[in-house]
Amino acid sequence: MSAFSKNIRPYVEEELRLHDDLMIQGRSQEAFKHLENAHVLGQESTWLHVKVHWLMLLWGLQQNKPGEVVGQILRIVGAATKTAFGLVPKGNTGGSNVSPFKVMPIKKEHEVLIEQAKS
Repeated sequence: MSAFSKNIRPYVEEELRLHDDLMIQGRSQEAFKHLENAHVLGQESTWLHVKVHWLMLLWGLQQNKPGEVVGQILRIVGAATKTAFGLVPKGNTGGSNVSPFKVMPIKKEHEVLIEQAKS
């Protein structure tokens, strides 16, 4: 596991924990926002990138959203094969509601955590 992956992992895992807590409460739409946050934070780590897309796929199955499921299958393949080469659109939230190639603004707090994880 790369230094970046080790450094960013606690922040990604915290977002995943928040997702789980909200899912238990039946607040699935809010929960997905934490998957998006986890995606933005971890997308430069192949393992974390694939993990978050896998969890988004499971979310799509649980919510009976076939478009999300298909979109996540494609994104899992892309994350597994492209992340190591740096081929990730910065700030992209990872859901099937946005193009997998779209660069998006990064929240300041996420940008700070990403930069700290890289140093």
